[in-house]
Amino acid sequence: MYYNNILETIGNTPLVKLNKVCSDLPCTVLAKVETFNPGNSIKDRMAVKMVEDAEKDGRLKPGGTIIEGTSGNTGMGLALAAIVKGYRLICVMPDKQSKEKMDMLRAVGAEVVVTPTNVDADDPRSYYSVSARLNREIPNSFYPNQYDNPSNVVAHYEQTGPEIWKQTEGKITHLVVGVGTGGTISGTGKYLKEQNPNIKIWGIDTYGSTLKAYHETGKIDEKEIYSYVTEGIGEDIIPKCIDFGIIDLFEKVTDKDGMIMTRELAKKEGIFVGNSAGCAIAGLNQLKDKLKPSDVVVVIFHDHGSRYVGKIFNDDWMRDRGFLDKDRISVLEVHGAKQRELMFAEADAPVNDVLKMITDNGISQLPVFENGKPVGSITEGKLFHHLFNKPEDRNCKVRDIMQAPFPEVSGSMSISEMAETFDKNTPAVLYKDGTGVYRILTKHDIIKALAD
Repeated sequence: MYYNNILETIGNTPLVKLNKVCSDLPCTVLAKVETFNPGNSIKDRMAVKMVEDAEKDGRLKPGGTIIEGTSGNTGMGLALAAIVKGYRLICVMPDKQSKEKMDMLRAVGAEVVVTPTNVDADDPRSYYSVSARLNREIPNSFYPNQYDNPSNVVAHYEQTGPEIWKQTEGKITHLVVGVGTGGTISGTGKYLKEQNPNIKIWGIDTYGSTLKAYHETGKIDEKEIYSYVTEGIGEDIIPKCIDFGIIDLFEKVTDKDGMIMTRELAKKEGIFVGNSAGCAIAGLNQLKDKLKPSDVVVVIFHDHGSRYVGKIFNDDWMRDRGFLDKDRISVLEVHGAKQRELMFAEADAPVNDVLKMITDNGISQLPVFENGKPVGSITEGKLFHHLFNKPEDRNCKVRDIMQAPFPEVSGSMSISEMAETFDKNTPAVLYKDGTGVYRILTKHDIIKALAD
């Protein structure tokens, strides 16, 4: 069996049980991992639907140009459709979107127009306004406008909803979705509620967005709207695609909490996904008091982590914005790219040689190795004790006076997780770097990292 083109591979993405990032929740949590779509996001579904519906009713004609305002993922889906069907594509993106998203769109043939983020939606420089203007100016062009296009909702009513219902054998009790254009939550939620009206539909919003306030009051609260860093969810307008009657509850998540959880998904679940997935899980954890053991929660994971390598998965970018707490720094991150070469003593080396190594290099402890593996340790304090009380020990072998080996820890362990490993008898730990080479981390290294 084979597919006739890449568009035929869209959909039927897997459900994956989450085991660690939701360990405080009493229920079963399943992730609908949409990165398995060819464009690595759920937006492939609605992008192709918008194009095909426009072809059917004549809004999009052969040789035409597709123009869309996008945070990146819809643009990728449209790019795949444009390649297969022979259209030109122009993507208009706000400048807060990651460089990776822009580069990937250009890689698949899209033209990218970048607009400022911190302007009102009706400002002529906004990506909404620029998209509409280009549509007016360019002959034979089609502006899908994913925010107001009903095809966005229908794609998820026809595809995502039925897939989840079938995959959970109708046992789903809650759907959790980060909300942007609203197509995913509205279409999927509508289908699921038609199957079982008791299913709860929870939307995840971000601080700086107006969606939660609008859901609760029916009004846009200007005080709620301000700049935020989170990508893919939240709006300063009310898209027509959002059916607020389908949504039972909105929960807001901070930029920091969403991004930290996005990193946790990669480290603890092995699921490399984007910003909206981290926000959805962070929001779900905030709602744990509303859940019970019999619940089956499905969370939509919209897109792939590769879109965020230069931002969320970049330690410097995260620290610069105060999103990466120092006690969350991993063992590997303490030294970063400047991991020094490990100094160690061989078990059969003379104590005199070790004494010289310690004094010449101004170090306080050394691991002891035999056949490439740690078998013991030598500390400044222990060495002093031996030489002061038994001067003849300087002629012994290291193995005769060595102490227990330093504990070994995982390089991905955070400083706070590792802190209890240290005590007065444990001045250092060993870990392996990305190449499998042993390195040493001392109390001094951690103190310096926390002080910087």
